[in-house]
Amino acid sequence: MGKPLITDIQKYSIHDGSGIRTTIFFKGCPLCCIWCHNPETQKFSPQLLFNQETCTGCGSCINACPKAAITLKWGIAATKLSECNGCGSCVEYCLQNIRTLAGEYYTVDELIREIEKDKVFYEQSKGGVTLSGGEVLAQDTAYIMELLTKLYRKGYRVNIDTSGYAPFSVLKDMVPMVDTFLYDIKILDTALHKKYTGVGSERILENLKRLSQEKASIWIRIPVIEGVNATTEQMEQIAIFLKENHISFSQINLLPYHDTGSSKYKRLQLMYPGEDLMTPSNQTMETIKIVFEQYGFSNIKIGG
Repeated sequence: MGKPLITDIQKYSIHDGSGIRTTIFFKGCPLCCIWCHNPETQKFSPQLLFNQETCTGCGSCINACPKAAITLKWGIAATKLSECNGCGSCVEYCLQNIRTLAGEYYTVDELIREIEKDKVFYEQSKGGVTLSGGEVLAQDTAYIMELLTKLYRKGYRVNIDTSGYAPFSVLKDMVPMVDTFLYDIKILDTALHKKYTGVGSERILENLKRLSQEKASIWIRIPVIEGVNATTEQMEQIAIFLKENHISFSQINLLPYHDTGSSKYKRLQLMYPGEDLMTPSNQTMETIKIVFEQYGFSNIKIGG
């Protein structure tokens, strides 16, 4: 059984399901959405994040690197990522604490010990644990199933935040132990979906139909991005799909795009691919909400 990488354990979360929750961010995703606000969760290997703007060029990290991947360039300790293996040695020696490593291995029991530190909040608020990413379904299946089984036996409510891009067998095995699937729908048209996320939409939509047939509890989550899908036409396509396929779900969350994660790309030495994207206006969000209401849907929320 492989140990997945975890990039963050977010305490006191109120946006990934009911009540107060602990959200676990797994590292690695088969999609590469151009608006992704957690780019450090896309790759399945550890990655260095470095804030070069505050680097003093002290050079403490240079000798610490076993791959000799760091050199001083214009007074800044620059890392050649093609030679960096993500070992994290430079992080320990950075005097300014401006180097961090995205990705830490946890055993199932180690992760559960972290989760149980907040169990009093789950009990008082009827909250629980949310597994997010990255993509949970793309992790080692045996690991995730063991984690779900142990949390289920302890009585914790577990949500899974997912793109739905995985073999359906993975989803089906999880249904008995998952309280709610937070299921993303981005774009119906498969060519556009591939353009903006790197994969087509067929598997995602088919999995949603089958998940609904399994009587799973589902929340539909739709990221709304100006310049990508923030039109009545695009949203009508989604509404028609949900209605014609009799998808059973308890609520729709319309999630307006924001660029708060764009600074992470610079720290990863990557160009932000969503430079031309815009946050939809409040009026646009209200108009989109009305689209779904006109198709007979209720419990539509703007935001997480």
